[in-house]
Amino acid sequence: MFKTIKIKGGMGDSVVMVGESLINLGNHIPVEKTVILTDKNVWAHHGKDFPPCRVIQIEPGEKAKTLDTVRDIYKRLLEFETGRSSFIAGIGGGVVCDIAGFAASTFLRGIRFGFVSSTLLSQVDASVGGKNGVNLDGYKNIVGVFSQPEFVICDLNLLSTLSQRELLNGFAEIIKHAAIYDATLFSFLEENCKKALALEKNTIEKLVYDSMKIKAAVVSRDEKEKGERRKLNFGHTFGHAFEKVKGILHGEAISAGMIIASKLSVKKGLLKGEELERIKRLIKQYGLPVDLPCDRAEVFDAIKKDKKRDDASLHFVLLSGIGSAVINEIPISELEKDI
Repeated sequence: MFKTIKIKGGMGDSVVMVGESLINLGNHIPVEKTVILTDKNVWAHHGKDFPPCRVIQIEPGEKAKTLDTVRDIYKRLLEFETGRSSFIAGIGGGVVCDIAGFAASTFLRGIRFGFVSSTLLSQVDASVGGKNGVNLDGYKNIVGVFSQPEFVICDLNLLSTLSQRELLNGFAEIIKHAAIYDATLFSFLEENCKKALALEKNTIEKLVYDSMKIKAAVVSRDEKEKGERRKLNFGHTFGHAFEKVKGILHGEAISAGMIIASKLSVKKGLLKGEELERIKRLIKQYGLPVDLPCDRAEVFDAIKKDKKRDDASLHFVLLSGIGSAVINEIPISELEKDI
């Protein structure tokens, strides 16, 4: 039996199904009118479990997340004579879900869509919340729309096919959710690291469910990121810059970004030094980096092009304690001077 979390949005409601299975996807879609979008890796591992729908395969990885890929998808949808009563199901990780949501939201000015999330990062973050977008010239999600999927299926069995590095990529976002909203979840992560990394059933189900509950509640209150939803960007200002400059995975980049944000929180008198050390220990415990040596000029050039920038300032997320986040408007010049 799966657990459900509902998101109430101005652009429609969405339901997250934690523990539902890919093999039951046909129960949630109009099979004859559905086009499935997936990548070649997911197709190779799980294509046998797809319902009998037409399928578009894209290349795996962040490099595929471009307007060129979306244009190719539009052409295939035209070949399939896709209409406004059609449905798009994205089956894959964050890249597939982002592209599927963006293509569905813009083709014919918007058709229905939903996701089966196959990676931990996607299950706890990327597939939920209604943000759909693609990259441009290496800048993350700079072209996109807000549009809610009708459903997100988080099939926990799919996680067993992931590499260790890809799993850790997702744990970074769970740590982020705990750091900004849930001190109890933070302690659970500390105490259950071995079980979590081994994907012990009850442990991973709790982590995915609790993480999604946090994000769903925030999105329901602030769907278009006008205020509170900005807290979900903890670690992402520097994280996105690291991702661009160093070409590493999202979770690896935001882990180092969370440390910079936590250090700045200590400097501003918001966070205790011992809390910073706990955050460092937890990130290390999950095999993620706390420091990424890089070219400072390149990093700040990327930050200046961040889509969250507001003129010369950034809405920067700081911690006022483990489980509590605040948003400060910080001039980019101050970040350059202090970090």
